[in-house]
Amino acid sequence: MIEVTRLNGKKYWINPHQIENMEQNPDLTLTLLSGKKVVVSESPEEVINRIVNYRKRIGNYSQEL
Repeated sequence: MIEVTRLNGKKYWINPHQIENMEQNPDLTLTLLSGKKVVVSESPEEVINRIVNYRKRIGNYSQEL
């Protein structure tokens, strides 16, 4: 799970394997495979770095090297 921050400041944890896409307009919206959308205050680069770090921790990072 990776930590993200909703616009109201509350922390939220999501499974990065469930993120289908990210769209910035101007806030970052994560669309999950279920169709649920989560708007977060992080930048796309921050979320991507968290996903890469998560995948390194679980040993699934060969494509990120």
